[in-house]
Amino acid sequence: MPHHIVRLRNGLRVVHVETNSPISHFGVLVDIGTRDEPQQTPGLAHFLEHTIFKGTQKRNAYRVISRMEAVGGDLNASTSKEETYFHTSFLSPDYPRAVELLSDILCHSVFPEKELEKEKTVVMEEISYYKDTPSELIYDDFEGLVFEHHPLGRNILGTRQSVRKMNRNDLLGLLQQYYNVHNLVLASVGNISLKRLLQLCERYFGDMDLRQEPKRRDLFTDYRPRTVRVHKHATQTNVMMGMPAYAITDDKRVPFLLLTNLLGGQGQNTRLNMCMREKRGLAYTVEANYTSFSDTGLFTVYFGCARQNTDHCVELVMKETERLRNQKLGSMQLYYAKKQLIGQMALANEAKLNEMLGVGHTAIFFDEVDTMEESIQEIEELTAEDILSVAQEIFRPDQFSTLIFEHS
Repeated sequence: MPHHIVRLRNGLRVVHVETNSPISHFGVLVDIGTRDEPQQTPGLAHFLEHTIFKGTQKRNAYRVISRMEAVGGDLNASTSKEETYFHTSFLSPDYPRAVELLSDILCHSVFPEKELEKEKTVVMEEISYYKDTPSELIYDDFEGLVFEHHPLGRNILGTRQSVRKMNRNDLLGLLQQYYNVHNLVLASVGNISLKRLLQLCERYFGDMDLRQEPKRRDLFTDYRPRTVRVHKHATQTNVMMGMPAYAITDDKRVPFLLLTNLLGGQGQNTRLNMCMREKRGLAYTVEANYTSFSDTGLFTVYFGCARQNTDHCVELVMKETERLRNQKLGSMQLYYAKKQLIGQMALANEAKLNEMLGVGHTAIFFDEVDTMEESIQEIEELTAEDILSVAQEIFRPDQFSTLIFEHS
């Protein structure tokens, strides 16, 4: 049976997977991210994620972070281009504590000025870390290259200058404008009945603001392939290649996910890892990734290599993608590509925190969440023609953008 989305009386969506585990996970997933923040305050969504834990109307910062940690739980959050996640993991009897705390944080945070100033220093240190780590920085800079002059191209962390200028009114403005029942999903994976969970959610989230402020997201349409070389103080050359791909609601997303995994996913037997690392010893890390957004997606290949091998490695990436455009997978190749992806998904789903975040993320876009069995069936039904079609559509040689961090 699919995991249906249940709505509270105020319209807030709840998705739950009941388990027998002694450990449970509960989260609030917000359909608001970096692309939705005001243009004049880049990094505001991420700064809100940091500072929302700094005090509520009835708790100071210490009491907020200690509420779950005092009973052995974990409280965390993250920000992406389109979503912000707040979640906690805990012993299952502590469900009431978890739901109440996240409600208090989301509905009653006060953002004390003293705490904001301290957290600005923390975020600026985070920015410095990424600037000093080319293998991390290149991901953000490549998004800026592909989505140039578009909100999707903004750096999630913002800049030192933008962080310094942020204030309490900026945070309250973002919170009041977008953090409402229309943009939130409550997600749960744990040892509690749906009936009891809904009672808790009604109690603590039932009076949440009914306003439905529409998101005005500018669709991404203006892509221009580019190649850029940047000199960095590093001992290795870092390279990122790729182009826009399918949105999360596109039917071609699943075959392209399998194609990306075959090319450079988690396995050591991927085509890029075999041709660049195992056969030639040219790279230590090489990987392909596919991220889907609400209106577009992004396909990337990353590798690090010695400077003298850069052009050769780029040629190998182009060669492997061209093979996938021109040669349909054989029956055994397709069989094992499916089995590998299914196995990786099943292993990832064993981590129930990942499952909670996954079902919540899906619930943001769809009215129901597929079970693992339904997801497996969708992969099993893929054909070699499906894979060839998406390869031909996305892996066009003239559509690749390339960003190279060369050591100087």
